[in-house]
Amino acid sequence: MKILEKVTLIIYSYIMLVLSILACLLVFGWLDVDLVGKIVNGAIVSNVWGKVILGVSVVFILLSIKCIFFDSTSKEQIKERQGVLLENESGKLMISKETIENLVNSVAKGFESTEDVVTRVELDKENNVKVYANLVVSSEAVIKDLSAKLQTSIKDKIKKATDLEVNEVNITVKKVAEKKQEE
Repeated sequence: MKILEKVTLIIYSYIMLVLSILACLLVFGWLDVDLVGKIVNGAIVSNVWGKVILGVSVVFILLSIKCIFFDSTSKEQIKERQGVLLENESGKLMISKETIENLVNSVAKGFESTEDVVTRVELDKENNVKVYANLVVSSEAVIKDLSAKLQTSIKDKIKKATDLEVNEVNITVKKVAEKKQEE
């Protein structure tokens, strides 16, 4: 959210808090309705305060319409969540998170000791890539060696295919698959 939106939201929240407290005090009878009516009437009839109240009201109406009908996330933020946008003199290229996840899956499934893999990719504003791979490995797997080779292979494959640097490859071994018995 932009700084202006945050400030107006804070002011709007305080005004709503005060109005809600006033409404409660009026309903419970702890505040005289006639007194509040006279204060509000005096403020509206006053030349200066009437214009201030009108201006604030118009601003809040416009902010309410903006919040209801318009999303505050920019197109750039949406693209960041969906993938990496690369640009050169010939045009633009969008590499989706799903594409990177598929690359990771193909690398992981290329290892004999990997039974199954579930991948998640995170991207930040600077196009830094973090890969999270959850594996099911065979009972013959040497997990330490497998993870080191897998991390290197994933980084190399993504660099070669997309020209993106992978900051982290985080591997979690969820399960060791039971050894299949031959009949």
